[in-house]
Amino acid sequence: MEKKSYSLKQIADFLGAKLSGDPNAVVVGIAPLDKATASQISFLDNPQYRKFLPNTQAGAIVLKEEFAKLTTRHCLIVADPYVAYAKISALFVLKEDSLSGIHATAVIGKDCVIDPSASIGAYSVLGSGVHLGKNVKIAAHCVLGDAAEINDNTKLYPNVNLYRKVKIGKNCLIHSGAVIGADGFGMANDHGKWVKIEQLGNVIIGDDVEIGANTTIDRGALEDTIISDGVKIDNLVQIGHNVTVGANTVIAGCAGIAGSTKIGKNCLIGGAVGISGHLEIADGVILTAKTGVGRSILASGIYSSGINATPHRTWLRVATHLHELDDIARRLKLLEKKT
Repeated sequence: MEKKSYSLKQIADFLGAKLSGDPNAVVVGIAPLDKATASQISFLDNPQYRKFLPNTQAGAIVLKEEFAKLTTRHCLIVADPYVAYAKISALFVLKEDSLSGIHATAVIGKDCVIDPSASIGAYSVLGSGVHLGKNVKIAAHCVLGDAAEINDNTKLYPNVNLYRKVKIGKNCLIHSGAVIGADGFGMANDHGKWVKIEQLGNVIIGDDVEIGANTTIDRGALEDTIISDGVKIDNLVQIGHNVTVGANTVIAGCAGIAGSTKIGKNCLIGGAVGISGHLEIADGVILTAKTGVGRSILASGIYSSGINATPHRTWLRVATHLHELDDIARRLKLLEKKT
């Protein structure tokens, strides 16, 4: 694949950035500050990487104006270097070979409606009544259940499984191994024997949603599981039945959300967060990594739980004291009564 190259003027115009340096200088890639070469562009956002600024060999650096005076390299000055980096990354991505048409080995069920611009890869299987919109791309070995619906410009990577009637919006990206619409974990205990509750709802996914590899989103029991517009979900996330995720919320890897929980808009849910069922999480909530949520959170803000890593010997002492807390509290109450 041919490398892409851009002049600093082209990138500055693309970002709406202020350029300090040679507008005709050319870069052919993007790299971290401490590893970038003279033919690459880099960026400075996190202050902990400022130490690399004096000695970086980057051909150009995207940064805030306050840091531009600390380097002699070409600079593109912006208000938010991380957002600028995100935009620049799209310039250098090497596009994969585009799918085209329907592969001869694909299996298409009856009564499917497939836009002529859609493409279906090798050994993919579509059930009856599937709808594919404009420019939908279904890679190899995907399985779409009966009456599944995928709207314009959405792409499924290999080995994605959509169960019956799952609805995917426009401009979505679903990575390999994702399973959307499997039965939620619904069981009723009948004198020690578990009776399965049939999951009669659906999964509805909005527009501009990204779903990571091996993530699972269960269908609803009676109501639908809903992933709203602009939601971004990392790899290995579990979302239970009847969950609602509000618009533009981000969920990091290995998080687990139990059934019937409602998560607000613009939330940030860190890695390995666990959220119990039937809760409400307000708009704008940030849950740091490994936070356990057992009660509803009704106000925006940053919430944390769990214990950070400590030296092993220190942790053993802390663990011992934790087991003693209940007895200490009991004795303290007795002392308070005597005073």
